[in-house]
Amino acid sequence: MSTVSTHVLDTGLGRPARGVPVRLSRIADERPGDRAAELVVELGSGWTDEDGRIKDLTPHGLAPGTYQLRFDVAAYATASGQEMFFPEVTVTFTITDERHHHVPLLLSPFAYSTYRGS
Repeated sequence: MSTVSTHVLDTGLGRPARGVPVRLSRIADERPGDRAAELVVELGSGWTDEDGRIKDLTPHGLAPGTYQLRFDVAAYATASGQEMFFPEVTVTFTITDERHHHVPLLLSPFAYSTYRGS
């Protein structure tokens, strides 16, 4: 089984983004053969710590499949006294193997980026 962690950095302020609400969901076909029907099931959630990290969103591990991390940027912006153009960032990714997956998010008021970390 695989695990997932994340790290959010506020590049506009030059520090970790503390207190960002994050939800992890699995995306699955609701009915095989029906391309339009998707089922999104929330698997875990949490808030980034003082270092902007959530070390494990999957206490029981993840099977191969398609997943989403949803970052509530609006809540973080309000708490940190900032205005951000993107109220939410959703990162969809596919797990195909059994190992740890790290998904960092870099935030600024008018942009964001992400990548597969280690």
